[in-house]
Amino acid sequence: MKNIKLLDCTLRDGGFINDWNFGHDTLINIIDRLISAKIDIIEIGFLDERRKFDINRSIMPDTKSIEKIYGNLNKNNTMIVGMIDYGTCGIENLCNASDSFLDGIRVIFKKQSITQALEFCKQIQNMGYKVFVQPVSITNYSDEELLNLLELVNELKPYSISIVDTYGLLHKDNLMHYFNIMNKELSAEICIGYHSHNNFQLAYSNSIEMLTNPTERTIVLDGSIYGMGKGAGNANIELLAMRMNESYGSKYDINQILEIIDTTILNIFRKTPWGYSLHYFLSASNDCHPSYVKHLIEKQTLSIKSLNEILGMIIPKKRLEYNEEHIEELYLTYQKNDCNDEKALKVLSNELKNANILLLGPGMNAIKQKNEINEYINILNPIIIAINYIPEEFKVDYIFISNSKRYIQLTNQLNEEKKKNIKMIATSNVTKTSGIFDFTLKYSTLLDKNAAIIDNSFLMFLKIMKKIEVKNITLAGFDGYAIDNTPNYLNANMEYNFTIDEAKNLNKYVIDKLNEIKNDLNIQFITKSYYNIKE
Repeated sequence: MKNIKLLDCTLRDGGFINDWNFGHDTLINIIDRLISAKIDIIEIGFLDERRKFDINRSIMPDTKSIEKIYGNLNKNNTMIVGMIDYGTCGIENLCNASDSFLDGIRVIFKKQSITQALEFCKQIQNMGYKVFVQPVSITNYSDEELLNLLELVNELKPYSISIVDTYGLLHKDNLMHYFNIMNKELSAEICIGYHSHNNFQLAYSNSIEMLTNPTERTIVLDGSIYGMGKGAGNANIELLAMRMNESYGSKYDINQILEIIDTTILNIFRKTPWGYSLHYFLSASNDCHPSYVKHLIEKQTLSIKSLNEILGMIIPKKRLEYNEEHIEELYLTYQKNDCNDEKALKVLSNELKNANILLLGPGMNAIKQKNEINEYINILNPIIIAINYIPEEFKVDYIFISNSKRYIQLTNQLNEEKKKNIKMIATSNVTKTSGIFDFTLKYSTLLDKNAAIIDNSFLMFLKIMKKIEVKNITLAGFDGYAIDNTPNYLNANMEYNFTIDEAKNLNKYVIDKLNEIKNDLNIQFITKSYYNIKE
């Protein structure tokens, strides 16, 4: 049988899901059952001096804390390890291995810290621990850089070095390329490990691929219970154990792992799911940090196509190191798609300047106070303009679209509205599926770069009204951001997930802007609104 060891990292990688707060009884139960399941190596959590001791958490400031949590357990033949993210736990926080519950320590580090991190590993090794070298994001290394790292690792002679696929980017051929280099260059006594992430649904199959290649050295495969782990999650330890039992004559007791899933892990999963998702597919397919995807999704202005195109614009050296300023710059650049809108503004001015304008927003009050709106329409016969939605209750003259995502959601309806001679006003960041809009306005001139939401469609349109010298505007359905978590939009897909404090701050921002322009625009509310400065 091949010399293969399974390493469970649930209590460390899985801890990203619940802030490592498993509860003391659960921590003991998980380790006890993994030991009974005969898992070879168990990673019991992070060592991080920035965190205070908490008996309920698998993130601990020092090795003394480990003794307080786990010290009474019988390890049997299982190797127990912890992890240090280099720079977060000094050597003074570690006792000698002879006095520790830990047998080994895994040290994870970024490429720019190789020299210092390996020196730190040497110090740990001198204290009697088995050392696992864990370079962050193996895909960030060129072959030459990897060879230089392996030369240093051979000098250190650690227990293991891992292929760490931090962002789940590896396919079989890439994985085996790194494995073959390591297998050729490393000293025979050094194990090769593989730590996967499931962005491409390949964590399990890649792990199996590691088992099929001929080598005399020991292979260490990481997995977690039910795949629990940051982002897309990890390879499932229960699947790896099953494969080992079926194909390699191992004797892992999978029922013990299933008990952990049933009694503990499923409850966590129901509250905070992990695993393959579009979010993590997008980050992996663009070889970039998942936080870039999160930043763009939270805008709630982009179609997935547009989001994917922006990710493709990230410069290579910043792809795996999240840079908020860079992604915001790319977002603005993409959205600008500038145009010359002088003619469009002139025509709009001729059509709207001297009219009574009724702006309709997508708030609930547009329906709740439908009678008041109809009464206003019957008396004043205004020009009606809807913002980023199509009202079912009212006949509109214009529709303003400033949001690519909203446009895609409304495409079929917009095509129908076009047949009714309703005119379309769009900002230049919105691309029509075919043909052109009646009016296309320069997106970049309508933004407020100092705002929390720089492209608030309501305020953008008020800027347009000010530009074309409209004087009288009546508002309906601009309810503001709910401060009591109640549904606030006619279409649930338009809802934002803001905290109460965030909602209050956003409402105040809009009120301040309305106060700034009240001398240029005579604004009245028909329906109730958090924005109504007269209430």
